[in-house]
Amino acid sequence: MKTGRTNEPNPDLWPKAVARLPTLAFRRAPLLTAVCWFALGEVIARNHAPMVMLFLAMSLLCALTLASLRWSLRIAIVPLAAVWMALGLFCAEVQPAPPTQHALKTYADGLSRQVRGRVVRVRELVPQQGNSDQDKETGWWAEKEENEEAAAIGALSVDLQVDAVEEVTPDVAWMAPVTGGARMNVLPDKPAVQNAAPTGSLAPAVRPLPTLKCGDLVQAPMRMKVAEYYRDPAAWQYSDYLLAQGIGAHASVRVSKVSILSQASSELAAAKSDYAAQWQCKIFTAQNWASGRVLGYVHSKANRGLPEILRLNQDDAGMLNAMLFGDRAGLNKTQRVGFERTGSFHLFVVSGMHVGLLAGLVFWLARRLKLSDLLATLLTIVLTFGYALLTGFAAPVQRALFMTTVFLLARLLSRDRNVLNALGAAAMAVLVLSPNALFEASFQMTFLAIVAIGGIAIPLGERSFLPYARAADHLWDKWVDVGLPPRIAQFRLMLRMGSEAIASLLGQWSRRLLPLAVRSFLWALELSLIGVVAEMVMVLPMAVYFHRATMFAVPTNLLSVPLVAILAPTAVVTFCASLVSPWFALLPGAMTALLLHGVKGVIGRVSALHAADLRVPAPAWWVAILAVAAWAFCCWAVRRSRNWAWAAVFTLPLVALIVLWPEHSVISPGMMEVTAIDVGQGDSIFIVAPDGATMLIDAGGPVGGVTEAAEATSRFDVGEEVVSPYLWSRRFRRLDVLALSHAHSDHMGGMPAILRNFRPRELWVSIDPNSDAYRSLLDEAKDLGVTVRHFYAGTQLAWGGTQITMLAPEPGYANPGEPINNDSLVMRMQYGDSSVMLEGDAEAPSEREMLAHKRVAPVTLLKVGHHGSRTSTTQEFLDAAAPKDAVVSVGKGNTFGHPRYEVIERISEARTKLYRTDEFGLTTFLLGRDGKIRELVDASNP
Repeated sequence: MKTGRTNEPNPDLWPKAVARLPTLAFRRAPLLTAVCWFALGEVIARNHAPMVMLFLAMSLLCALTLASLRWSLRIAIVPLAAVWMALGLFCAEVQPAPPTQHALKTYADGLSRQVRGRVVRVRELVPQQGNSDQDKETGWWAEKEENEEAAAIGALSVDLQVDAVEEVTPDVAWMAPVTGGARMNVLPDKPAVQNAAPTGSLAPAVRPLPTLKCGDLVQAPMRMKVAEYYRDPAAWQYSDYLLAQGIGAHASVRVSKVSILSQASSELAAAKSDYAAQWQCKIFTAQNWASGRVLGYVHSKANRGLPEILRLNQDDAGMLNAMLFGDRAGLNKTQRVGFERTGSFHLFVVSGMHVGLLAGLVFWLARRLKLSDLLATLLTIVLTFGYALLTGFAAPVQRALFMTTVFLLARLLSRDRNVLNALGAAAMAVLVLSPNALFEASFQMTFLAIVAIGGIAIPLGERSFLPYARAADHLWDKWVDVGLPPRIAQFRLMLRMGSEAIASLLGQWSRRLLPLAVRSFLWALELSLIGVVAEMVMVLPMAVYFHRATMFAVPTNLLSVPLVAILAPTAVVTFCASLVSPWFALLPGAMTALLLHGVKGVIGRVSALHAADLRVPAPAWWVAILAVAAWAFCCWAVRRSRNWAWAAVFTLPLVALIVLWPEHSVISPGMMEVTAIDVGQGDSIFIVAPDGATMLIDAGGPVGGVTEAAEATSRFDVGEEVVSPYLWSRRFRRLDVLALSHAHSDHMGGMPAILRNFRPRELWVSIDPNSDAYRSLLDEAKDLGVTVRHFYAGTQLAWGGTQITMLAPEPGYANPGEPINNDSLVMRMQYGDSSVMLEGDAEAPSEREMLAHKRVAPVTLLKVGHHGSRTSTTQEFLDAAAPKDAVVSVGKGNTFGHPRYEVIERISEARTKLYRTDEFGLTTFLLGRDGKIRELVDASNP
C-alpha cells in the first residue's frame, strides 16, 4: 500500500473535485485524427501527385512492417491512416467538376442576341450615394456608362437559367438551345428628350421596373460579356466568383426590352431539375423581403422624426441587413474597410460564425430552461436552420449549419462530449460532401476558430482561472465546498469573509457585490483569453487570404463585442416590431441606432489609426505547415500538464511572430526588371532596379475619364484586387516610388489602394490637371506622409543603379482643364547598355515634341503608348526609338479595338517583338547591363 502525503485531492474525500484535463490522444478524438488524414488525401488529389502517393504508400508499408515487429496491438493506426487518406483521395476524384459554361460563353461575342431563360434570382439594387458591396455581386464595374445612371436611380439584378440563345447568320436567325447561367442587370429606360414630344403634350412616361418572380420565362436582347480574367499571380477573379454561383455571362438591358413570355407555371414546379433553383430563388425572395422591411422602417416618418443619434440612416440599414440577413447590397465600402482594418468585419456580416453563435446561444438558453439534451439539440438545429434560410442559404452558411448540426449530434451521442472529436465529425461530414471546401477560407477559418477556442483557449482557462469563476457562483451554499479541491474551497471561504466585511460597512444589500465583481472579472478574462488565442491562430489565414495583420483586433473586439451582443437582439426586436408598424418599432429602433452608432464610433476611431491597417504578404508554405504543427502541439500540451501548458503559452505568440516576420522579396539581383501587370484595359508597370529599389508606374482602374460618378460606380478596385496581390505574392511590403503617368482613371484608379497598402516613400507626378480624384490622391499621399515630386522633360536623376531621364511633358506645358493623354509623364531608364522607355498614354503631339527636342534615342524595351492606339507610336517615333522588344497593356476584347492593326503592322515591320497583356498576361522583361533582354511569361496562365 502506498503511503505518504500527496498534493492530489483524494477522490473519496472530494467526490466532486474538478477532474484532470484528459490528455489529447487518438482514442479520445479518433474523428479529428481521421479527418486530418482524410484532408491529406484530398490535398494529394488536388495536386495530382501520383509519385507522392506512391512514396507515402511505401512509407506507410515500411512503418507498418516495423511497427508490427514491436507493437502488434498498435499497428492498426498506420493502415487506418492509409485508409482515410485513400478515402479522401477517392472523394476528391469522384467529385463532379463545376460547370465551365463554355456553351454560353461562345455567345458572349459583343453581338446583340435574344436570350431566353427562367428567372432563378431577383434582387433590387437600391440607389447608392457611396461605395457598396453590391457591385461585386452584379459586375456593375464592368459597364461604366450604364452604371452611372443605375447608381442614381436603381435597377434589378436578375439571374437566369438560360435555355436558348439567338444564333445569328447572314441569312437567318433562330433560337438555339443552350444551357447556362446569365446575370442580367435591368435598367430603367432613359428619360425622353424634352422636345421629342409635341408642344403642349406630356413626355412619355418612363416604364417602371418589371415585377419578376421565380420561374418566370423571360426574353431580352443582350450583349453578353464574360467577366475579365486577370492573368496575374494571386489576383481575385470575378469570373471564378460568378462561376461558383452558376453564372457564365452578364449583361445590362433596358426595361422596355425585357419580355415576360410566361409566368411561373405548375409544370415548372413539377420539373425535378428545377427544384433546387426555384427553392433557392424563394430563399432569396425571403431575404430581399426582410431587407426591404428594414429599409421601410428607415424611410418611415417615425424614424425620420428622431434626433440624428437615435435615427437609422441608409448606411445603418445596409449594416443591419448584412448583420441580420446576409444581404450586403447596401453595405458601405468605407465602413467595410474600417471593420476589416480592426478585425471586426465578421461581426457585421452573416457568416459561418453567426450561425455558430446563434446555435450556441439557443442551446445555452434551452439548457438554462432545464430542457433535456435531446430536446435542446433538436430545438437548436430547427431554429438555426430557419435562420440560415432567411440569410440566403449561401455556401458558407450551409457548411456552418451542417457542421453545427453534426457537432451537436456528435456531442449528444458522445460519452465524454469531446469538443475536438465532435469537430472532427463535423469537418468529416462537410469534406465528404464537398471536398473543395477544404481549400476555401470560410471552412478553414471556421475550423481553426473552433480549434483555437475549444482546443486551446478553454483548456488553458481550465488550467488557470475558470474553476475560480465557477466557484464564485452560489457562494452562500456551503455544501458546494465539500465537492471542491481545497484551494477552490479556500477561495470561496475568503470571498464569503470579504463579502461579510463589506456588508458590515454598507449593509446586507452589498453582500453580493464582491462575488459579482470577481465573477465579472474572471468571465471578462475568459473572453480576453479566447480573443487573444483566436487572433493568434487567425493570424495565418488573415495573412494568406486577406493580407492583413489586425493589430487592434483584440481590444476593438473587447469593446465592440459586448455592444454587438446587445445590438443584435435589439435589431431583431426592431425588425419584428416594424412588421406591425414603424411607430411600434420606434423605441427599439432608437436603441438600435444608439448602439450601432456607438459601435461605428469605436471602430471608426481605431481604424483611422495608420497602424491599424498593416498589410502583409502571405507567408511561405513551410511557415504555414510549421504553424499548423505548432497549433496541434498546443492542443496536446495544454492537456498534458501545467508545465506543458506554459510551453503552449509561449508557442502561440512565437508562431504568430514567425507568420508576420518579413521575408526576402523575390527579385533578380543585378538585373533591371520591367513587368507589365495585366490590369485589363489600363496600365500598370512594375520596375525593380538592379539594387532592389522598387517603382510602380500606374495601377490600372476603370476605363474613362475620372469623374465623381465614375468614382462612385467603379467599386471593383483593381489596385486592391489585382495589383496588390501580385506585389504581395513576391513578398513586397513597401514601395520606394509610386509614379503616375497622367490622371486618367485607367491609370490612376487603383493608386489609392496602393498608397494605403504599400506606403511608398515618394509619389512622382507631372502637371496638376483639374480633377477632384487627382487632388484626393495628393491629399491621401500627404496624409500618409508620402513625398510628392513633380517632374518635367529634361530632368535627370540617379535611381536604384539606373539613370532616369524625363522626356515629356515640356516644362512650359500646362493643362488647366480635365486630364488628357498628352499630360503623360514619359521617362527613359538606362542601365548600362540596356534601356526602357515608358510612354504612358502620350499621343502624336507629345511624341513630336520629344522628337523635336531630340530626346528620343534607341531603347531595348518600349512600353507602347496609349494601349496601341493609332494616335500614338507614329512611324517617326518608332524609327527613332528602334526597340528590340515592345509591350502593350490592353484589355482582352476591348471595345476600342486596341491595339490597332496599323500599329501592330508598324511594329512588326520594325522587326520588334511585341508582347500583349491580353494574350500573354503578366509579362516580365529582365534587362542586363550588357544590353541583353530576356522575356518571362507565366506559362500557368490560360
